[in-house]
Amino acid sequence: MNRLIVLALALLLFMGMTISGIAQEKVLVFGSSGDASRLDPGDVTDGESIQRMDNIFEGLVEYESGSTEIKPCLAESWEVSEDGTEIVFHLRKGVKFHDGTDFNADAVVFSFERQYNPEHPYHQYGEWAYWGYMFGDVDRMEKIDDYTVKLVLENPNASIMTSLAMFTVCIVSPTNAEQYKEDAFSHPCGTGPFKFVEWVKDDHITLEANEDYWRERPNLDQLIFRVIPDPSARLLSLEVGEIHGMEYPDPADFERIESNSDLKLMSEPGMNIGYMAMNTGYGFMDTNKNGRKDDDEPLEKTPGYFEPLTKKEVRQAINMAIDKEAIARDIYMGTASVAKNGMPPFMLGYNDEIEDYPYDPERAKELLAEAGYPDGFEVTLHVMPVSRPYMFDPPKIGEAIQSYLAAIGITVNFYQVDWGTYLQETEAGQHQMCLLGWTGDNGDPDNFMNVLYGLNACNIGAAGNYAFYTNEENQEFLTKALRTYDIDERAEHYMKAQELIHEDAGWVYLAHANQSIVFRKNIEGYVLHPTSRKFFYPVDIK
Repeated sequence: MNRLIVLALALLLFMGMTISGIAQEKVLVFGSSGDASRLDPGDVTDGESIQRMDNIFEGLVEYESGSTEIKPCLAESWEVSEDGTEIVFHLRKGVKFHDGTDFNADAVVFSFERQYNPEHPYHQYGEWAYWGYMFGDVDRMEKIDDYTVKLVLENPNASIMTSLAMFTVCIVSPTNAEQYKEDAFSHPCGTGPFKFVEWVKDDHITLEANEDYWRERPNLDQLIFRVIPDPSARLLSLEVGEIHGMEYPDPADFERIESNSDLKLMSEPGMNIGYMAMNTGYGFMDTNKNGRKDDDEPLEKTPGYFEPLTKKEVRQAINMAIDKEAIARDIYMGTASVAKNGMPPFMLGYNDEIEDYPYDPERAKELLAEAGYPDGFEVTLHVMPVSRPYMFDPPKIGEAIQSYLAAIGITVNFYQVDWGTYLQETEAGQHQMCLLGWTGDNGDPDNFMNVLYGLNACNIGAAGNYAFYTNEENQEFLTKALRTYDIDERAEHYMKAQELIHEDAGWVYLAHANQSIVFRKNIEGYVLHPTSRKFFYPVDIK
């Protein structure tokens, strides 16, 4: 009888321990405004994909917490040649990919070469748009030995080290790529703190802790990114405890959030620009995939070519027809500053001498008439289906622009599709006008100026320059700025480029928005990053 009692007590104790273990599992659910488009770090440009991948993959270097200063990651150290065109990296030993294979020099060379070498067998599986944006100066990545590699540049590049902390050059498992080939983007495998579990399209992506992580194990057992497009619905889910955090809260809800003792609002100035781009009509096909326009790659009409928008006077009129102060006040609700240039005002080379286009509907009408459109015209505006760090409510922005342009005789029709398709169509130049924007990736002005406004970024099918602004003099200034390490020279080149960009008016620069995020009060360790990237490794649930 005594033995039975002891066994029963032991069983109860075991069950209690099991139940307790289950109850203590730490699962953080984060409310995202949209789904990822792909989960290959080299083949994306959108923040929704990046926020998932930042927790799966790692690069040779990484950013310090809360800044764009770099520090070692998968590379323990490095040396740069005197002329700045060669960097030798010494790799970390003992690191495993999530599939159990070794991280080594072969993996680094694979991750780079598949992007820049058209003859690489895995080059066919991606567009590699960001490579063209940021890494066009890379000649090759060489293996020296199993744990040493050398990056060789064609030209000096003032932004290369900060760019190497970007997601684009995170290291992927060659074995995983070989297994899944064209479907590897939906089966990501890196060395990061979390491992991929599942992706239910337009619903959620689930990650789990990497038990063999080379640093300490993550505090979280699971990390789930749940898609909730509407900011009000995201907030309601947060308030009732269905999710633990959310991005892009509506500024109209800030008072409600701050009055809730179960929630905490984190906010700081963002390194971003929100804009409306007007397709000026011409781009090029980057046939040799080198990330720049060559002499044998002629300009051709974009699919969204629209005659009125090819005229500078029309684009200037549209700039004057939109009341940006009212948009910042009434839609951003004071959580953004009005933009007049295409990069944040605190960055190197910002030209504060430029005078913004005034809100002047009457002068806008005169310009339309001078351009040959006294009665206006009808145009289509692509409106983003998701909130972004630089534009939390694109439909409201679109409605405001529609109203302002109607006042000068321009009829604006809306066009909306899912986020992945939206990006594909705008990169291909299928739009006439589109709402988009940018959050800086590395803190360097080149990441705004060359990526968004350079001729080399007018590649039809993988464009970053959504206005398809093809001014060659502008590109010359941008290239000179990237080639010199002299800070004053760089700044001068960027300021001259901004003068050209402003005059030609391919964009209506709307606002620089604060970045904001909300968590339940028991979530600790999250740090806002200037790039708005989301790193959950140090986060814990208390």
